Amino acid sequence: MGNNRDNWPKRIIDSHLHIYDDEFPLIENQGHIPEPFYIDDYRNLVRGMPIEGGVIVSGSFQGFEQRYLKAALENLGGNFVGVTQLPGSVSDEKIQQLNEHGIRGVRVNLKRGVHRDIEGIVEFGKRIWDLAGWHLEIYVDSRELDDMVPTLLKLPKLSVDHLGMAKSGLSQVRRLAEGGVKIKASGFGRTEVNVEDAIKTLNKTNPDALMFGTDLPGTRSTRSFEPSDITTIVNALDDDEAVDKVFYQNARNFYNLP
Repeated sequence: MGNNRDNWPKRIIDSHLHIYDDEFPLIENQGHIPEPFYIDDYRNLVRGMPIEGGVIVSGSFQGFEQRYLKAALENLGGNFVGVTQLPGSVSDEKIQQLNEHGIRGVRVNLKRGVHRDIEGIVEFGKRIWDLAGWHLEIYVDSRELDDMVPTLLKLPKLSVDHLGMAKSGLSQVRRLAEGGVKIKASGFGRTEVNVEDAIKTLNKTNPDALMFGTDLPGTRSTRSFEPSDITTIVNALDDDEAVDKVFYQNARNFYNLP
């Protein structure tokens, strides 16, 4: 699996992982419910990696469920934060309460969800930013971004999952990176892009844009994270400073981790 770790980063923040604890309800999505994936499963899979923190992201199967996220963050400790899913009607009070539990953003699923009101999404993104300094994270097929880019760039803080996923949409992802949007180098089993080329292009476009994530457990992906993915990213970057930014510093700054 390409496990030569000599040139690996010295420290890592995993900006994208999921926990599927069946103690809490899961919702079928497009005919699928994931196998349980517990914190211990995650720890076993990343053993030996220099992970110093991370971000638990709500999946489509978890709807607006918050209890699992609170429990997981309590277990993992202060270097981990959460990104949840919320309806636009959520109260200010609820957002501020979740903020105290370590939630730092809201995920909008444009690929498997029903969100199509981009103007409404931007208004929501501005609202959560004003209230709690939160941001939006979007899961989208980048081929659908053509008309959205100018609107999305109005957001005060935004990230895009899995390199935008589509090869033909990389130019749109690049436009977002130019505008200061963070792009997650994650989910390589979901993306059609040439990962090494995309990493080189996006890092050259904006050295502050890329954030590494394992996307574990990789549900519905053609394959889950492999240690060789780290080597692929490292090989695409110019130097140790770029490696530290992509694997640690960019995510630390974006998520305000200690």
